Amino acid sequence: MSPHSENTLFGMGNPLLDISAVVDKDFLDKFGLKPNDQILAEDKHKALFDEIVKRNKVEYHAGGSTQNSVKIAQWMIQKPHKVATFFGCIGTDHFGKILKKKAEEAHVDAHYYEQNEEPTGTCAACITGDNRSLVANLAAANCYKKEKHLDLDSNWELVKKAKVYYIAGFFLTVSPESIVKVAKHASDNNKIFCMNLSAPFISQFFKEPLMKVMPYVDILFGNETVSTTKRRGFNDIAEIAKKTQNLPKENMKRQRVVVFTQGKDDTVATVGEKVTMFPVLDIDQNHIVDTNGAGDAFVGGFLSALIQEHALEECIRAGHYAANVIIRRAGCTFPEKPDYQ
Repeated sequence: MSPHSENTLFGMGNPLLDISAVVDKDFLDKFGLKPNDQILAEDKHKALFDEIVKRNKVEYHAGGSTQNSVKIAQWMIQKPHKVATFFGCIGTDHFGKILKKKAEEAHVDAHYYEQNEEPTGTCAACITGDNRSLVANLAAANCYKKEKHLDLDSNWELVKKAKVYYIAGFFLTVSPESIVKVAKHASDNNKIFCMNLSAPFISQFFKEPLMKVMPYVDILFGNETVSTTKRRGFNDIAEIAKKTQNLPKENMKRQRVVVFTQGKDDTVATVGEKVTMFPVLDIDQNHIVDTNGAGDAFVGGFLSALIQEHALEECIRAGHYAANVIIRRAGCTFPEKPDYQ
């Protein structure tokens, strides 16, 4: 299989329709939002999603952590289209239709499980000046059912077609059994399974499902906040990377690689028996518009090089480039073509 064929990369996660709009302080106050925050929607926020669309000029994008990463991998590769497959759950509603259209525009081969009990998951980005207040309503994203989607022969065939797999840790809260099935397939067939620690609450409250998947993980991503210890300098994060690399592993043909990003500080990665630092690209602080999608973008860039069978150093370089592009723009958006050599 050439590195550049359809469905080479497989992602599964929580699909959200990103809805962004410039709002005023009154709008934030009405829904009790802080100018720069990320929260999960509560009952008091339910009306926000309709109201932001009615009151403002909005932009829609296919979002959610894993979907963002596969979308960026596709953008980095450009051709052919549909290099990335994506599974997740949406609702049979207006926002679901928009999400399908947006995934198509990003040339991602999205096969959603559609149900009508919960509406399509949304993430409202309420922009005031330089600040973005994010309110996520997972809704349908929480309703993914392995036996009704992943286990269907036609869908499982798409899983089998892939050679690189990526799932963000957020999906551990939805369908850990789906993750294990995909991870086990990758391990049994000597393919590459990648996972992200995603957020501190995953390793704190979902440690058991995380540790069930860990033996199958070939490449583990995380950032400085999810490496779960107070940082007292480089020795700590290097030590954590090394300890994580040495956790039990099923497929011994591949040594586990651990990659921790640290915002503007060097990215830390295990290279063979060593832990190596990779400096990120310099950027003038004034050019930074929004760092929210930086982690997803780094992974997307990394995966684009990985499926082309590049060395780890090149994967990290591609990740740094993608993150550098994304933080110069609002939301997880990008120009038409990458300028990457």
